[in-house]
Amino acid sequence: QVQLVESGGGLVQAGGSLRLSCAASGRTSSRHGMGWFRQAPGKEREFVAAISGIGGLTNYADSVKGRFTISRDNAKNTVYLQMSSLKSEDTAVYYCAAGAIGLATPHEAEYEYWGQGTQVTVSS
Repeated sequence: QVQLVESGGGLVQAGGSLRLSCAASGRTSSRHGMGWFRQAPGKEREFVAAISGIGGLTNYADSVKGRFTISRDNAKNTVYLQMSSLKSEDTAVYYCAAGAIGLATPHEAEYEYWGQGTQVTVSS
C-alpha cells in the first residue's frame, strides 16, 4: 500500500501562487507515475498534471499549461505542483495520485492510490 498526503492548499488571490506537496509513504517507488487531479464544486474530478516514474516526463491539462509545473523529489518521496497566475476557476479540491503503470497518464483508472485532497480557493 502507498499512502499519500497532500498539503499546501489555502486561500489566495487571483494572480497569486501556491505550491502543493504530496508526501508518499509505505510501498513507494520512484517508478510510480504521479498525478494531480482536481474537483470543483458540482463538477467531476479532472486531470491537472502528471509526471512519469522514469525519465520524469510531464503531462498537463490544457487549462493549466504554462501556469502549473509538476515536479518530484524521489529522495523525499514527494511530488510538487507549483501553481502560478491562479484564476478563480482553479478553485477546487486537489488530489494527488500514484500509479504503478509509471506513466504520466491523465486517466484516473491508471492510478491505484489517492490522497484525501487539499482545498485551493482563489478569490477574484
